[in-house]
Amino acid sequence: MKLYPPKVAFAVVVANMVGTGIFTSLGFQLLAISDTQLILLLWFIGGICALCGALCYAELGVRHTDSGGEYHFLTELIHPYAGFISGCVSATVGFAAPIALAALTFGSYLQAGLVPIDPRWSATFLIATLVIIHTRTRSESSAGQVYLTALKLLLIIGFISLALFNTPAFIDQLRADTQPSADTLFSSEVAVALIYVTYAYSGWNAATYVLGEMEDPRRYLPRVLLAGCAFVTLLYLALNAVFLISAPIDAMRGEVEIGYVVAGYLLGDTGALVVAVILAGILISTVSAMVLAGPRALMRLGGDYRRLRWLGVLNKDGLPKNAIFFMGAIALLFLWSSTFEQILVFAGLLMATNTLVTVIALFISRFRSPGHAGDNLYRMPFYPLPAIIFLGITGWTVIYSAFSFPTQVGVFVIALIGGWPLYRWAQGSGN
Repeated sequence: MKLYPPKVAFAVVVANMVGTGIFTSLGFQLLAISDTQLILLLWFIGGICALCGALCYAELGVRHTDSGGEYHFLTELIHPYAGFISGCVSATVGFAAPIALAALTFGSYLQAGLVPIDPRWSATFLIATLVIIHTRTRSESSAGQVYLTALKLLLIIGFISLALFNTPAFIDQLRADTQPSADTLFSSEVAVALIYVTYAYSGWNAATYVLGEMEDPRRYLPRVLLAGCAFVTLLYLALNAVFLISAPIDAMRGEVEIGYVVAGYLLGDTGALVVAVILAGILISTVSAMVLAGPRALMRLGGDYRRLRWLGVLNKDGLPKNAIFFMGAIALLFLWSSTFEQILVFAGLLMATNTLVTVIALFISRFRSPGHAGDNLYRMPFYPLPAIIFLGITGWTVIYSAFSFPTQVGVFVIALIGGWPLYRWAQGSGN
């Protein structure tokens, strides 16, 4: 079987991270926070959190080299039921919901660019097209992902350059008379704003979902994860700074199409329409990356559970075609049944919880396999500091999210409890 080279894994990480969140989160953050320096600080904190998480996952990945992401790690290190629940969450909420979000944002930008099509129908067409592409051949799947990601980055860098060359008219918005106090930093408003930030950074773990299909993962996984996180952190800080100096805060507050609003102030109405279509194109890469990576957890479920074995069916090129089609169907269900903010908050909360438990599993991995100097396997530097930082930031966000959005927490608890009968059923006889 032909394996994915490191450049494809890097493209999957970057494309999974750079998507809906960066082009929508700022509008929601500005509803609760007006201090622009505090907002940029939150984006920096989000980058540090993602880097710490990447360090943890890099060590887990080189010691547990198989596809499936959190499903694989938790099954091996905690309990098969923990992996089962994680796999279900990853496939249904961790990837399918963000696919729906990114596709819906694609449709919204397309409509803003005067393409007279309902955003949900445009999103449906995009999801269906990419599902078909990623179930054909591995070469088409990987080449398409690399090219789409390269195009995305070129367009974003071009957008940033355009804004800076146009002498930003609202640069004073980045200046603040006072520094944020400790009470402000630990307020519920900041915690909720950080939900949107952590959602935007989600995807830094995407390479672990194709770990078993990647060339020499023990060598390349740490490089792919760390390089991807560092690059995206710099890109996010630059892009948010450009947003904040290019349009008035009041015009962006509560808006989903932040890029379109900013482009209107930079280039006028006509230019904004062109940029809206370009931004819609950027999101194609995001949807593509998630369609590529997400079904691997479902594939592993199909391989491990008798009554779900249809999810593990591969085509002649080794691609999990049934898992890809199934996840595409779940994404369409989210697309047509939920509002944008409902999907974003629910996905952000569950994805954060999933990674939180997985980083805790790193301590179990260290206890079981302490390793030694001669094993030549990657070991996270400054252990356990990166894990503690990640757990502290993510845990604080999850706790505040639970108080702010109790309905979403209730759904998660019901799924956790109700998942046990499903788990027992999936095992069948003689699993």
